[in-house]
Amino acid sequence: MTLRREVLLVVHPDRDATAGAAREVAAQLAAAGVRLRVADEEVRQLVQADRHAPECTVVAPDDDPAAGTELVFVLGGDGTLLRAAELARPAGVPVLGVNLGRVGFLTEADSDALAETVRRVVEGHYRVEERMTVDVTVAVDGEIVARTWALNEASVERSSRVRILDALIEVDGRPVSSFGCDGVLCATPTGSTAYAFSAGGPIMWPDVEALLVVPSNAHAMFSRPLVVSRNSVITVGIDPEGSTAVLTCDGLRHFELPRGARVRVVAGRVPVRLARLWDGPFTDRLVHKFALPVKSWRERDRHKPR
Repeated sequence: MTLRREVLLVVHPDRDATAGAAREVAAQLAAAGVRLRVADEEVRQLVQADRHAPECTVVAPDDDPAAGTELVFVLGGDGTLLRAAELARPAGVPVLGVNLGRVGFLTEADSDALAETVRRVVEGHYRVEERMTVDVTVAVDGEIVARTWALNEASVERSSRVRILDALIEVDGRPVSSFGCDGVLCATPTGSTAYAFSAGGPIMWPDVEALLVVPSNAHAMFSRPLVVSRNSVITVGIDPEGSTAVLTCDGLRHFELPRGARVRVVAGRVPVRLARLWDGPFTDRLVHKFALPVKSWRERDRHKPR
């Protein structure tokens, strides 16, 4: 018996920018006998713009839309891929992104390689790697009031622009430091190239088994980023006498934090699976995505016009 192949398509909310790419992907998959699924009626209308367009099925986000699919195919940048990861993670389905944005660090291919990317998906020429996540819980007066997760980072930030956040960082149940700050980021190795990087944290290779803690604009002598074991428990406590805060995970899931709340971050039980097309070390990806200079200054100087 031949198994039916099906792919879930997730596109950037700017339909005008993704319309052509979405229709190209749909047509190429349909020609190869791969069925298409979407989680948004507007995306279905985008793909099926005329009567010659291939059929696609709409599955609501609450109905586990990735379940039973082979792959989640993403058209957009890292934000779109993070939205797709929300859909793919419960089903254990890999995510593959084509970058239609700027840096697109999590995406696997650029828009000029779209046709080749779909061809390799159709032929099954991709590998899957697992990326570490974090599980996050919020407790108030000893009672857990929220549970969530993140692929990139969980950020605890001040909710008022006029008041700083007074936070206490604990690792493995022991206090490390307290200070006033704009926020505290708890990131995975994957997230080290995202918000944590912008806040001054180090870049970690994806296969490093560790968690990253990055204070944001802390008013303290000791406010350096911390790299701790993946087995560690990180806790960010909000001063009971201070201001309120907001917990944001991957820029998608938001939770109001009252005074005295405690945010607990640990390595996640369920990873996110990313589909990879191209072999090569993370170093090459880093250099390519950030356009890093890899020639010595002497070598660059020799090519300058005199």
